[in-house]
Amino acid sequence: MADFTIAHMYPDLLNLYGDRGNLLCLQKRLEWYGHGCVIKDISLGENLDYTGIDMIFMGGGSDREQGLVYQDLADKADRLKAEIRAGLPVLCICGAYQLLGMYYRSHDGKIMQGLGFFNFYTQGKKRRLIGNILVQSTVAGRPVTVVGFENHGGRTYFQDDGLQPFGKVIKGYGNNGEDGTEGVTYKNLVGTYLHGPLLPKNPAVADFFIQAMCSRKGVTNDKTLDDSIENFAHEQVKEKLLGKSAVQAGCSMKKITGCVRRPVGLL
Repeated sequence: MADFTIAHMYPDLLNLYGDRGNLLCLQKRLEWYGHGCVIKDISLGENLDYTGIDMIFMGGGSDREQGLVYQDLADKADRLKAEIRAGLPVLCICGAYQLLGMYYRSHDGKIMQGLGFFNFYTQGKKRRLIGNILVQSTVAGRPVTVVGFENHGGRTYFQDDGLQPFGKVIKGYGNNGEDGTEGVTYKNLVGTYLHGPLLPKNPAVADFFIQAMCSRKGVTNDKTLDDSIENFAHEQVKEKLLGKSAVQAGCSMKKITGCVRRPVGLL
């Protein structure tokens, strides 16, 4: 058993559309795997002790909140960038994802500087991109579909061909509704527009972060969880988007009735 700490950055400012559910998902899955997990809230003005942090999570917020967060993060950007390069697991949703780029330009022309970690920018538009989304991605070296909900006015455009998107849009809008890309990924970082929250309906993505945390601690995580409930929820979103029955996709409600959440093979 190991103990993990996940830093929730600015929970009072960046927490739209149930994004905190991502943290609850990671915490519960770590418990099912036999580990402990503490969620540590980090607010404006607080320093982050990276020696005691296993992962960082930042959710979405409005333009005003993003501006406050940028001002606070600007002085800490060099250390954060170094930790990301060293493989620190990081999940950034919507507004936090936009902050990773060079700048955000609002629909009325106002520019808010980004942290400049990656060479992309975001252009705000009055018409928002809203709806369920289905993405084809590669997680831990294997192809998976990822589902979520997006609601963003910003259109994000890569300026570096070397940037790796989190996935390719099958249904929905993604980064900008034009080039078919969604999010960005780098080592153990994922930036994405997917709310929902993202992780409960995408256990493969949740376990990507858990495995990354375990690897950095030298912890072996060889248990398997019963994800039939999560997979059913995943397939339900796909059904809405593709018109294919979740039962036809191989995920029957009968399989999850009375399901006890525990690692497979354990009493």
